[in-house]
Amino acid sequence: MLEPRNTAGGRRGFLRLLLSSLAVPSVSFAPLERLLAAQDGEAAQGVAGALQGAPLIAAPEQAINVMAFEAVARAKLPPAHFGYLATGVDDDATLRANREGFARYQIRPRRLVDVQKIDMSVKLLGTTWDNPIVLAPAGSQRAFHPDGELATTRAARSQGHLQILSTVTTASVEEVIAARGAPVWYQLYPMSDWNSTRAMIRRAERAGCPVLVFTLDVQGGSNRETLRRHQLVDSRQCSACHERGVSGYLRRKPMFNELDVSNASVFPPPNLTWEFVKRLQDTTSMKVVLKGIVTREDAELAVETGVDGLIVSNHGGRAEESGRSTIESLPEVLEGAADRLPVLVDGGFRRGTDIFKALALGATAICIGRPYLWGLAAFGQSGVETVLEILRRELQIIMRQAGTTSVGQITRSYVVQRYA
Repeated sequence: MLEPRNTAGGRRGFLRLLLSSLAVPSVSFAPLERLLAAQDGEAAQGVAGALQGAPLIAAPEQAINVMAFEAVARAKLPPAHFGYLATGVDDDATLRANREGFARYQIRPRRLVDVQKIDMSVKLLGTTWDNPIVLAPAGSQRAFHPDGELATTRAARSQGHLQILSTVTTASVEEVIAARGAPVWYQLYPMSDWNSTRAMIRRAERAGCPVLVFTLDVQGGSNRETLRRHQLVDSRQCSACHERGVSGYLRRKPMFNELDVSNASVFPPPNLTWEFVKRLQDTTSMKVVLKGIVTREDAELAVETGVDGLIVSNHGGRAEESGRSTIESLPEVLEGAADRLPVLVDGGFRRGTDIFKALALGATAICIGRPYLWGLAAFGQSGVETVLEILRRELQIIMRQAGTTSVGQITRSYVVQRYA
C-alpha cells in the first residue's frame, strides 16, 4: 500500500528550491528559512502565503520598514538601472556579508531607566547634527528619479541629516548646496590627471564644502556581475544617454563640465599611495576624511598622516570581494584610530538596531546608501524622507529599550559578540 504523501514536507522542499533560485543579494531570506525548518504543516502554509507576496506599497507612509521601498524601486526602474543599484562584485558575497555581520552582535538592554527624552544628536568635525545617520555618496541619482540629488538633498535638509555628495553626481555641487541651503561634504574620485583632480577639489572648496571625502577602495576596479546580468536583460536603446568610453560617461556629470576629459583614463588611477593623501592635504583647506579603511594597520597610517576622519567601508560590497562585513571590520579600525579622530561606518545598514550596534562598538556616525536610493527611486523626495524617518524611529525605539537616552551613552557594554 502506498504511504500517505507528506504534503507539508513537499511544500517545504519546493519552497527551499524556490528560495535558492531567487538572486536577490540584498534581501535576507533567513526568517523564511527558519519558518521552513518548522515541522508544523500550518507554518509551511504560512510561508507559502508569504511567498505569494503582499502588493507593493503605493505611498511612502504605507512602508513598515525601509525594505518595502526596494521592491517598488525594482518595479519602477529599468533593469540596468536597478542592477547598478543592487550589484556587489563577483558572487556578491561581501554585499551579503555586510548584512549578515550584524547578526554576530547582540544587544544587552538595561532596565528601569527613565527614557522619556531621547537625544540622538552627534558632534562631527565641529558640527552638531540632529542624528548619527549620514547619507553616503551615491552617483548617477537621476538614473533613479528625474530630480536625482536635488530630491535627496531637500530630504536631507528637511530631516536634519548630513549628506555627502558624489564626484559623479548628476547635479552640480553648486546646485546641491543651493537646494540644501547649507554646505555638504564632497566625495572625491581622483583622476589620472592631477590638474583635473585639483580643479574639482577647488570647485568644491569654492562652493563651500567643509570636508573632502577621499574614496580609496575602488583603486583596482571592480567586477560587478550582477550589474552585467541586469544589463543583458535590458532591451532599451540607451545610446542617447550612454556614450561610449570614459569621456562619454564623464560628459554626463556636471562636475566635469569645465574639464578636458577627452583623454581621461579610468579613475581612480592605480598608482595612488599615502603620498597622495599628503598631496590632498597640501592642496585644500577642507578637512580630509578617508573612506574605505577596513584594517587596523591602515587606520594607524591614516592617523600618522594627520587626516581628520575615517569611514569604514567596502563600498557597499561593490569594491573588493573580501567576504568581510564592515561592522566586523569596525572594531580593529577603531583600535588603530585610538580615539584620535572620528570613525564612521557604512555597509548594510537597514535597521535602527544595526545603527545602535555600530554606535555601541564605537562609531561616531553611520552612513546609508541603498535604502535612501530605494526611497528616491520609489517616490522621490518623500520616499527619501520616509526612509530617514523610519530609521530614526527605529533607532529611538532601541535606544529606549536598551535604556540609553543619548548617543553618548551607547557604549561597548551594550553589545556582546556572538561566536556560535
